Amino acid sequence: MKNDHRMATMKFSKVYPLYLAKAERKQRTREEVDQVIRWLTGYSDSGLRQQIDKESDFQTFFAEAPAIHPNSALIKGVVCGVRVEDIEDPLVRNVRCLDKLIDELAKGKALEKIMR
Repeated sequence: MKNDHRMATMKFSKVYPLYLAKAERKQRTREEVDQVIRWLTGYSDSGLRQQIDKESDFQTFFAEAPAIHPNSALIKGVVCGVRVEDIEDPLVRNVRCLDKLIDELAKGKALEKIMR
């Protein structure tokens, strides 16, 4: 995909407020957004804050993630017209998985179901 490079260099700290805004419009909280992100990546709360503060790009954000949750392979569905389970590039798949989890949160899905 031609957008793969752009996605890798996109700053997580610039996208994070968009995740928050999307969730908060649907009466979800920052804590819930952070919990979903920490579940997927294995970051502690302070580790997540450090990534935001140092303005890591997505490539660094996922490369430094303590542990991508093994159940992330169970994340399926369509994000931006692309089936998550069909994405071969690991970085793009991780970004799209995160997008999908935030979408599910914003749609009112229970945290227990989001964090499979």
